[in-house]
Amino acid sequence: MGAKDTRVDAYIARSAPFARPILRHLRSVIHRSCPDVQEAIKWGFPHFEYHGILCSMASFKEHCAFTLWKASLLSDRHGHLERVNRTAMGHFGRLKKPGDLPPDRVLSAFVREAMILNEAGIGKRK
Repeated sequence: MGAKDTRVDAYIARSAPFARPILRHLRSVIHRSCPDVQEAIKWGFPHFEYHGILCSMASFKEHCAFTLWKASLLSDRHGHLERVNRTAMGHFGRLKKPGDLPPDRVLSAFVREAMILNEAGIGKRK
C-alpha cells in the first residue's frame, strides 16, 4: 500500500496559492495511477517512488514543475514530453494552473509506464 508523507503536505501548504491546486492535482493523479507509490522529500521537493523514483514535482515563486524521471524511455505519441524551447525544470514547461498539464489519462499513462520500467529495472533517468 502506498504512503503519503506529511512533509509533502507541509510543502504544498507552504507553496504559493496558485501552486497548491496544481500540486494537489498531481499528487492525486500519481496516487490513483500507482496505489503503492511512496512519497519522499529529496533535494528539498516532493518525489514519488515505486521501485525507484517515478517522478517529482516542485513549486517556485511563479510556476510549478513536474518531472518524469525516465521520460526519455516513455512512449510519447503526442509530444507532451518534448523539451524544445522550454526554460523551466520539468517536462511540461512552466505550470501556472492545473489546465497547463496534459489530461489525467496522459499523466496516468506516463506514471504507469514508468512503474513498469522501474519494476523491470530498465534504464535510468536521462
